Amino acid sequence: MKKKYIIGMGVVLLLAYSCKKDLLTPESQTQVSDQNFQPFSTAPRILSQVLGLYNSTRNGQYLGGRYQVYNDVKAENWLNISGNQITASNTWSQNVNTTSDEVQNLWSQAYVTINNCNLFIDGMAAAGTAVVGETIGNQYVAEAKFLRAVAYYSLLQLYARPYTENNGTSPGLPLRLKGTSSYGDLSIARSTVTQVYDQILKDLNEAETAIPASYANGITNTTRAHRNTVIAYKSRVYLTMGRYADVITEANKIVSPAAPFTASGGTVTGGVAHALQANVVNVFRTPYTTTESILSMPWSATETPGSQNALGYYFFQNGSVQGQAEFYLNPAGVIADASWKSTDARRTGLLFTNATNQRVFLAKFNSANPYPDYVPVIRYAEVLLNLAEARARTNGVDAQAVALLNAVRTRSDATTIFTAANFANGNALVNGILQERNIEFLGEGLRNIDLMRTLQTIPGKGTSVPAVSRADARYIWPISGNELLYNSLMTNN
Repeated sequence: MKKKYIIGMGVVLLLAYSCKKDLLTPESQTQVSDQNFQPFSTAPRILSQVLGLYNSTRNGQYLGGRYQVYNDVKAENWLNISGNQITASNTWSQNVNTTSDEVQNLWSQAYVTINNCNLFIDGMAAAGTAVVGETIGNQYVAEAKFLRAVAYYSLLQLYARPYTENNGTSPGLPLRLKGTSSYGDLSIARSTVTQVYDQILKDLNEAETAIPASYANGITNTTRAHRNTVIAYKSRVYLTMGRYADVITEANKIVSPAAPFTASGGTVTGGVAHALQANVVNVFRTPYTTTESILSMPWSATETPGSQNALGYYFFQNGSVQGQAEFYLNPAGVIADASWKSTDARRTGLLFTNATNQRVFLAKFNSANPYPDYVPVIRYAEVLLNLAEARARTNGVDAQAVALLNAVRTRSDATTIFTAANFANGNALVNGILQERNIEFLGEGLRNIDLMRTLQTIPGKGTSVPAVSRADARYIWPISGNELLYNSLMTNN
């Protein structure tokens, strides 16, 4: 029973990776059967564990695909094809329960990642930093804290009430900060949403001071956290909390004050020179390491997110290179917006109409099976729109907010240039920015988060899925049934 308990909660199940030359998929050395093996005894073993934390994060059940899918299809832009409960039809239809696969699997994998981070942080304090030295040790711990913060943030978006609803006084998550490597009673009550966000920000602030400003090559700058990654993610966290002055403070570190907006005009010395791509399509094509790609989860033909996890599997279908396409774009969703012109590069290059059935699919992730497209976690366009929204909410029809909105719109649609006269007031500008986010990040897992942080009703879809208001219990997911079963202090939503 104890063994079932531990595995069910997903807090000590550590991933075993096969030995590979690619350091993105190293052999995990956090937990081993040989009791004489010392995972923190050499620098290569310690580095392998750091990279293993990223491997846990990019698991297909988590940031390797499914998290983005759930946060997109829970909102209004998609219609389901298969009705398959294994591939998110319950999330789409707002019909999940405590034993639904998505509810249990995402919870488990995120807490696996959190526990791996905790074990690593504990091990570095006990032995690892003495082996690699304080500077490298602090860097590695900073990466672990960043990934732990991302995991807690990700869980909050689906399993807890929005912070903006009541300043975070609702029940949040079990806040586990010490690694667990043995069986035992791990019952722990839920912290409040505020307490979890406080820990997220603590981890991110500590990570920012110790993590590298940049790495030696583009692939590492895209797939491992650096200083700009942490800052960009803080702008997301603060926006989700409605702390707009803090969004401005963070984004200003990596966004120049005037167009063309780039990170090189910010305050991070030696940081990665982020900028928008001239063509948005380039962000989603090989080599996936553009200046816009702040953090992505990498895949290849030999390293895949696993069966039924890839974004291309869910969202793309055409004739000769046929994805499974569990979902197609809702004709009444964002593609119905007349202001999103037919000549916009996000339509001409990133949407695909299947001639056989006339359904419109997303072509951001268009590689054939085994779906090696990288999965974007955060990119520079989001930082610009985070800053634009924060400025509009703070200053009304703000000139820089309009310029930031234009930067994202005009790189795909040069014929649309917004001016202050297009917006009657600050709320109108905010709504314009929110719709730009809806267009720009289609299929990237931000839509449901935007609806919830702004306390909107989740719109209905088609004729079978009604709208879900904020008062409806289905507005957020229930807690994983395994957690409820084996954590005696846990309560359900």
